[in-house]
Amino acid sequence: MSVLLTLCVVLLPLATPGRGAGRWGPCTDLRPLDILAEAVPPDGTAVGVRVTQVQGVRGLQLSAAAPHDLSFPASRIFFRCDLFPEEFSIVVTLKVPSLPAKKNEYLFTVVAEERDSLLLGLRYSPAQLHFLFLREAGARAWRARVSFRGPALTDGRWHTLVLAVSEGSFSLTTDCGLPVDIMADMPFPATLSVQGARFFIGSRRRTKGQFTGLVRQLVLLPGSDATPRLCPCRNPELALLSIPPILRGLTGRPEDNEVLKYPYEADMKVTLGSRPPCTKAEDAQFWFDAGRKGLYLCVGSEWVSVLAAKERLDYVEEHQSLFTNAETLGIEVFVIPEAGLFVATANRKTTSAIYKWTDGKFSSYQDIPTHQAQSWRHFTIGKKIFLVVANFEPNEKGQEFSVIYKWSQRRLRFTPYQRVLTHSARDWEAFEVAGEHFLAVANHREGDNHNINSVVYKWNPGTRLFEANQTIATSGAYDWEFFTVGPYAFLAVANAFNGTSTRLHSHLYVRLGGSFQIFQSFLTFGAADWEVFHIGERVFLAVANSHRYDVEMQVQNDSYVINSVIYELNVTAQTFVRFQEIRTCSALDWEFFSVGEDYFLVVANSFDGNTFSVNSIIYRWQGYEGFVAVHSLPTFGCRDWETFHTAAGSYLVYSSAKEPLSRVLKLRTG
Repeated sequence: MSVLLTLCVVLLPLATPGRGAGRWGPCTDLRPLDILAEAVPPDGTAVGVRVTQVQGVRGLQLSAAAPHDLSFPASRIFFRCDLFPEEFSIVVTLKVPSLPAKKNEYLFTVVAEERDSLLLGLRYSPAQLHFLFLREAGARAWRARVSFRGPALTDGRWHTLVLAVSEGSFSLTTDCGLPVDIMADMPFPATLSVQGARFFIGSRRRTKGQFTGLVRQLVLLPGSDATPRLCPCRNPELALLSIPPILRGLTGRPEDNEVLKYPYEADMKVTLGSRPPCTKAEDAQFWFDAGRKGLYLCVGSEWVSVLAAKERLDYVEEHQSLFTNAETLGIEVFVIPEAGLFVATANRKTTSAIYKWTDGKFSSYQDIPTHQAQSWRHFTIGKKIFLVVANFEPNEKGQEFSVIYKWSQRRLRFTPYQRVLTHSARDWEAFEVAGEHFLAVANHREGDNHNINSVVYKWNPGTRLFEANQTIATSGAYDWEFFTVGPYAFLAVANAFNGTSTRLHSHLYVRLGGSFQIFQSFLTFGAADWEVFHIGERVFLAVANSHRYDVEMQVQNDSYVINSVIYELNVTAQTFVRFQEIRTCSALDWEFFSVGEDYFLVVANSFDGNTFSVNSIIYRWQGYEGFVAVHSLPTFGCRDWETFHTAAGSYLVYSSAKEPLSRVLKLRTG
């Protein structure tokens, strides 16, 4: 009996796959294994590998004529045994070009070299992502395939994919969105041997099906799902687990004119002349400012100085007194390609106006009939350019309509396009979600009733009109503000008055399941404006509180001198928390802007309880100290601030609700 027991103890390790006579352990480290870093040397000297920057992000372009150059033996990472892990994740960040309908390209493969057999691989087509692996049963072997439909990779943008494999379950997460799960009849094998195999990056060991896009990240994580390590993420398209040394560092932003450590190529285009827009279309493009003799790079949504002295705001000076048809309640600055820079003024009387920037000043360009206009909003849909006005009063026939105007390329004027039924409209917000276009109107009151619905309209490509999509209950709504954080879209409303009091909650909504649902509420006092802005990775939301009022209390003069509040997004708690309170005088607007590497907020102070001659204040971001007052600007009944840039410099423009005069201020920098 003792002899038999001894024999069993000796033979037991030999009967267990993947184990030797010693203590069992996994075949690889249970940490992220950077497949790209294994194939590409830290100095980037691999044959046929180029570092290319697109949309402000660096990636590797794998153009090797010999696919074998971008490979390494599997034994380099499977150093304890020869079995591929049964459970694992693959993380890929890539940017792929448009492909013909039936073409496939490989992201990576594991190939048994001796018999040229594909053991495992990942490839994509225009409509699908395919995970391939080898199954064996005795002498019979066949290749299994798990296909995920519709990840929409070939849109010319960066995307991060996480493929998680566990027994018979296969899950694909794209840009930290909702995972797509597949329960396959054929599970991933528990004993897939990679003995004598090699990893091939961007190919299947041959020229056919080579990867032609850019890859930034390719990581194998044995033993677990990588999604919780990456998500949630503020920039889910570039969620990071591990990238090669050659791609590390702050993407697209050289510090202090440093010489780049690695040679790389960019999708190069240099624009001359006046300051062009900086959007996704211009990402990683250059603009040469001849006036300042500076070279700028478009990163995200801002122009970053590459070859110029750092700018600092020294002082503000008056540049132009812009006489308007009447008191101006709102202004909108916008650019029309090939036409120029414009500002639209929302005037209290029956005519509002559009002015064009000509020879360094705004000059009258077009008058538009309005009815106590409160604000304008400029937006585009494809190549169509629109302006929508919020009319507060009914027209001559007693009808309450706000109007959408469309830019005529032939007449070079805005012409009426669509009338929308509104109720004392205060503001419009235009935004895009998942390729669909929306307009939200802030309905202030209907008669004496302030507790009414505001409406979100959706663009119908078939009828080419905006149609009501959702109603949201509001109380004396004054302003809408749209913004996104990662994959989530938010809409904040400033509720100003419920019929008896200005002390009420304004709300933040998040878009889920095709509609906006309440996300968070904020106690506000006559809220007139929301302003969202980013400083680095931090997200802020500022509310302008105008005054305290309640029908049951006697109004005091100091009820207009109250705190406005800046909130900051706490990503962990998934809520906005109070960051800073700033004393304001019936604040009606916040405007965020930057000069060089400094960030600023300017507030529209309108009334202190005694006079409309109240200074508006520019606050500068001081990091730990928050925003600190640095400039005091004399204003009269200030209602709205806007910032804009030309080849000659940066400007602020404000409107007055108490006199027919707006002022353009120039920011002097040193």
